[in-house]
Amino acid sequence: MSTQEHINYDRIAEAIHYIQQNFAQQPTLDEIANEVHLSPYHFQRLFTNWAGVSPKKFLQYISIQHAKQILNTSQSTLFDTAYDTGLSGTGRLHDLFVKIEGMTPGEYKNQGEHLYINYSYSESPFGKILVASTHKGLCYMGFSDEQDDSLQELKKRFPKAEFVQQSDKIQQNALLIYSRDWSNINQIKLHLKGTEFQLKVWEALLKIPTGNLATYGNIAKIIQKPKASRAVGTAIGHNPIAFLIPCHRVIQSTGIFGGYMWGTTRKTAIIGWEASQANVINL
Repeated sequence: MSTQEHINYDRIAEAIHYIQQNFAQQPTLDEIANEVHLSPYHFQRLFTNWAGVSPKKFLQYISIQHAKQILNTSQSTLFDTAYDTGLSGTGRLHDLFVKIEGMTPGEYKNQGEHLYINYSYSESPFGKILVASTHKGLCYMGFSDEQDDSLQELKKRFPKAEFVQQSDKIQQNALLIYSRDWSNINQIKLHLKGTEFQLKVWEALLKIPTGNLATYGNIAKIIQKPKASRAVGTAIGHNPIAFLIPCHRVIQSTGIFGGYMWGTTRKTAIIGWEASQANVINL
């Protein structure tokens, strides 16, 4: 992402934040454009180029009522079936390409001792990200508004590991997920440090179809722990792989989007962007 593209995303994020705070009033194009200090024409063009849909349509996607509608559609009532069979067009992306390999008990206990981790910074449609990998696969992908903070978060997860700032093929392949052409992506292997429960929750998240949402209760049911919604929420909050493991697709049962490790505005942006793309991306 170029400097100008980064500036554009910041403007889009500001607009999304405004929409999120004022969706009930259904703000007009002129009102939103004024908030980000752009002409309506320029804002419409910029926003449509980024999201693939008009600001008005995007507003519909990210409103609370839209979230409730998604959860009440026949498709969401078939969530269990989609999970078991990998149904639903673009939702099969993760079934086809993402494979989780949990670290061994020894690796988990040793907190990354004798483990070499490559890391690098890159750009995505949703801002700068820190991507890290071991010899087995991707171990971390987090949005990086502040480089030092994101690197410290990575090191906190693997306090005894050796870190080298360099990009590698594992990272480069994973970053292709942000393109709109997924036909050339090799299988993305994840090498994750997590408890057995966390790994089960993260695997369940991979089954939420692109452009759809689930609740914490949905995930608890899928992992056969129907009374563990709160524990599911905690596990989701520890997800180390942004976007690829789509914790952003989990919202509250009331339809409220809820919190997100990398910022609620970014979560809203991703949900809206995926919803806008769901009908035009074909695997």
